Amino acid sequence: MPEGPEIRRIADRLGRVLAGRTIEDIWFAFDRLKPFEARLRGQKVTRVDSWGKALLTRFEDDHVIYSHNQLYGVWRIMRRDNEPAGKRSPRLRLSTATHSAWLMSASDISLWRREELDQHPFLSKLGPDLLTHNVTADDIVTRLQGPRFMRRRLGALLLDQHFYAGIGNYLRSEILFFAALHERYRPMDLDDAQCRRLAEEILEVTARAWRHAGVTNLRVWREPMIDAGEPRGRWRHAVFNRATLPCHACKTPIERIMVASRRLYFCPHCQQT
Repeated sequence: MPEGPEIRRIADRLGRVLAGRTIEDIWFAFDRLKPFEARLRGQKVTRVDSWGKALLTRFEDDHVIYSHNQLYGVWRIMRRDNEPAGKRSPRLRLSTATHSAWLMSASDISLWRREELDQHPFLSKLGPDLLTHNVTADDIVTRLQGPRFMRRRLGALLLDQHFYAGIGNYLRSEILFFAALHERYRPMDLDDAQCRRLAEEILEVTARAWRHAGVTNLRVWREPMIDAGEPRGRWRHAVFNRATLPCHACKTPIERIMVASRRLYFCPHCQQT
């Protein structure tokens, strides 16, 4: 399942071919949306945003196409006159003078006015997006120390999309490792320095995954492994999916536990309980 950084990268790709350009043709697969094709044809896309695992394609007249890839959805970008191959079913097509963006297999697509997005049944429940909403470390510290979240164990809190949108399972393990915290701690158990470090690592690890296509491991640790020809699954992360392998920092074997019904990886030395 892609996490926030992967969805942000999709938004970036779509933005490069759609943002600032006029939609010369648009097609919806669903009958409920077909009446809007004429309304959006000829409009410019202003930008493409991500919010958690949702994409928001924004138009100059303040209409917004909401889409969620769910498990099977995928975007294809190609030259205007080409069509995607394969067995996936097209659900949405946005065409400029030169390119078409096709959303395949997804079914969660709807059209909104910008001022109505706070009423969206999914978006209205999400916390801010770490890569879209200009979140700062101060913002995260304030949220961690607030009454809504301060008593939650970190292992469950980080997966709660009401806290911040876009953190999924691999990010959770990586954030806690780089913050040197075990999942059992609650924000109220942390001193100011620990809370600040956690906030900074939430931002940094998420941004690193966005910049490097899902890679969260540090360059100093991953580059020797790459040079040695090790597979991506071994060097991509610092702890996630590395049970029994040695910690990059201290050589203690990484452990795996189940937290909130999801697997979590940690170093028992670097993240002392």
